[in-house]
Amino acid sequence: MIDHPVLFCLHFLGGSARTWRPLAEQLGPTLRCVALDLPGFGDEAHRPGGDVAAMADHVAARIRAEAPTGPWLIAGNSMGAKVALALARRVEDGDEGLKGLAGLVLLAGSPPSPEPMAEERRQAMVAWIDADPETRRREAEAFVTANAGAPLDPEDHARTVEDVLRANPQAWKAWLTGGANEDWRGRIGTLSTPALVVSGAEDGDLGPEAQAALTLPHLARHRHAVALGTGHLLPLERPEDLAALIRDFLAAPPQTAETPALPPAFAALMGSDRVNSRLRATLRERMREPDGPFCLSPEARATLSACLDRVLPQDGSGKIDLARRIDARLASGTGDGWRYASLPPDPQAYERALRTLDAAARATHGSAFPALDGADQDALLDRAASGRLPALPDGIAPELMTCWFEELRGEAVRTWLAHPAGLAAIGFTGIGAGGDDAESLPGYRQTGLNAREPWEAPILESTGDAR
Repeated sequence: MIDHPVLFCLHFLGGSARTWRPLAEQLGPTLRCVALDLPGFGDEAHRPGGDVAAMADHVAARIRAEAPTGPWLIAGNSMGAKVALALARRVEDGDEGLKGLAGLVLLAGSPPSPEPMAEERRQAMVAWIDADPETRRREAEAFVTANAGAPLDPEDHARTVEDVLRANPQAWKAWLTGGANEDWRGRIGTLSTPALVVSGAEDGDLGPEAQAALTLPHLARHRHAVALGTGHLLPLERPEDLAALIRDFLAAPPQTAETPALPPAFAALMGSDRVNSRLRATLRERMREPDGPFCLSPEARATLSACLDRVLPQDGSGKIDLARRIDARLASGTGDGWRYASLPPDPQAYERALRTLDAAARATHGSAFPALDGADQDALLDRAASGRLPALPDGIAPELMTCWFEELRGEAVRTWLAHPAGLAAIGFTGIGAGGDDAESLPGYRQTGLNAREPWEAPILESTGDAR
């Protein structure tokens, strides 16, 4: 539980610090909201705006001036979310002046990648901000209305339209032609800061599918909530629901994927003198989550994780993070010593094959592979296995996707069985075939069907044969 935190709030394009007033009222004493105007907007409209890094500089200076004495969080709506992600990367890179970041709240967030906006609409928005006053007001009204899933409270609507009209046109255009198109994927990488991601079900460009495909892969610890009947202006549309989500997030921040616990019988066997000390050390090392380096892009890692959930489903509350382990293996250059000669080296083969699979998902269903349901994912994997995916200029040829998918399945099983939890799941007791003093601790003597050695406690309760 985070005690008495401060929530710094960054608004959407055309918004201002006033955007956060309804949410601040709902949060009440839970935490103190400090809403900031980004350069070119609200009370900072005299500034010309800038790129994402410049906006992050502006916010960082305000946070340092505020000097929070305890933990703090940062919330960003749309444009503000991309700035929040840039700040989180600074914190994780060791910025001494920004210590204490305890969480991110990303609302209909602009992702680290360029925003998925139709170019025609972008150019129309650039054009009307410099138009005559009557046209600007008409377009500002339409802009606010189009971005809400349902009509806003009349006072909120009027205040938001006025915020759009007082925005600095240079800042407005700088975001649409610059900041929104900046590619921060490489710089953001994967953040470990806990994050609450909320998307509006009626948000056309940055709704649930876009968040799953473009933002979530960059967050190692996240919770994703979808607000039904809601568009892009979440702090204005659903302040009460949003406050409840934030309170829950504060009480129990999302953790990394829970690793599976070893069954007591297997854990006891692993710790017994029947297991060679070198083997025991190796098994314990295999239980440790790799901390890098990694080589796959966040988008490829997300697609790989979704593939592995279909190829080798894991039951129970915890699971082995196969994607993380395979990514670390690819980066290390180790492996089983061979590959298909027709495929490029493993790191390139995985990146290109996963890109091919994701492109096929978008072409077929209009969504990234991780955002599809299980049946649609299975259908695409069946097409990959039979060489029926479409060809891409920089992808893997359809007939070679069959080779890659065969490699993936083998890698998944090898990685799963290398973990002690995988061995326990199949009831394997061979680790206890002899300890450091093998002569006094002989291995198996019983050779009859389902015959069990006295030292073999049952690992699997549901089967008669645990070997």
